[in-house]
Amino acid sequence: MNDTDQSAVRAEDAFDIEGTHAWLTQQVENISGPAPDVVQFTGGASNLTYLLSYPHLDTELILRRPPAGKKASSAHDMAREYRVQKALKPAFPLVPTVRALCQDPSVMGADFYVMDKVPGLILRGRLPNGMDLPPEKARSLSEAFIDTLADLHQVNPVEAGLADLGKGQGYVRRQVEGWTRRYAQARTWNTPSFRHVTAWLADHQPGDAATCIVHNDWRLDNLVLDEKSLQVTGVLDWELATLGDPLMDLGSAMAYWVQADDGRMARAMRRQPSHLPGMLTRAQIVERYCARTGLSAENWPFYEVFGLFRLAVIAQQIYYRYHHKQTRNPAFRNLWMAVNYLDRRCRATIRRTSGS
Repeated sequence: MNDTDQSAVRAEDAFDIEGTHAWLTQQVENISGPAPDVVQFTGGASNLTYLLSYPHLDTELILRRPPAGKKASSAHDMAREYRVQKALKPAFPLVPTVRALCQDPSVMGADFYVMDKVPGLILRGRLPNGMDLPPEKARSLSEAFIDTLADLHQVNPVEAGLADLGKGQGYVRRQVEGWTRRYAQARTWNTPSFRHVTAWLADHQPGDAATCIVHNDWRLDNLVLDEKSLQVTGVLDWELATLGDPLMDLGSAMAYWVQADDGRMARAMRRQPSHLPGMLTRAQIVERYCARTGLSAENWPFYEVFGLFRLAVIAQQIYYRYHHKQTRNPAFRNLWMAVNYLDRRCRATIRRTSGS
């Protein structure tokens, strides 16, 4: 994670550092001495992430905990996120090494876990000062981005000990119904109904293409890169991982992938440098993924619309917390505008698909 993504801990996100340190000394090998220096990572919009630095031990740990405020009933499950990474690590080495899980509310008031920091570079919306990414490297990076997702989808859930992570067949239907319900629960007066979009999704959903381990938040800024080679050295943020349809995972990833010829609003929402010369387009990524996995993109418009709708729901859930003063993070103030834009984009994709 990058130093520029760090700040002092926000008052609303503060926790008992001394108490947490006391617990860590009993749970994590070689943690001792004075409490750590703590900073907060600013890039995330879901679970809260902190860097715990122990200079006297030359050790850095990452701590993950839920935010305050209203949450979806299945969201922010620290024990599940910890378990997924612990089980998946042997089969998919890019997963961080988790160290300890705390489910004692007396320590912090919420479940949390700690893991090793994965050293390297994380690319955000703008490249770090002084960094150059020529077209050939940009292309290689975008290829690694999608090839690594394809590799994850090839992991055998049974062999990884994660056969019970999902609910089996019917994933597409459950996702359409679940995200439709979540949006209705989080809607505010200044955002659209999405009725046309959700009705279209319900009417056009295909059966499950396959069942595999899906990450469900696959973005460049969840990948850690070697600073010189830009090879992927780590994959972060396993909060939403489950067993599901790989094409749904791909559709969700493409909702974040803003390319150079997208409109002004999409470019304003961009969180990764996917627009740079040399980067694969969404169509090229889908083609490469299908060639690598043997899956068909015949029903791609469905997955495209679903990914955009799902992103709208995530933005709306975050905005709901800001709207109801459960957080005062100014980064969330204008998310309602993004939700309106995503509704228009879903509708445009549907019209293009139907030829009307």
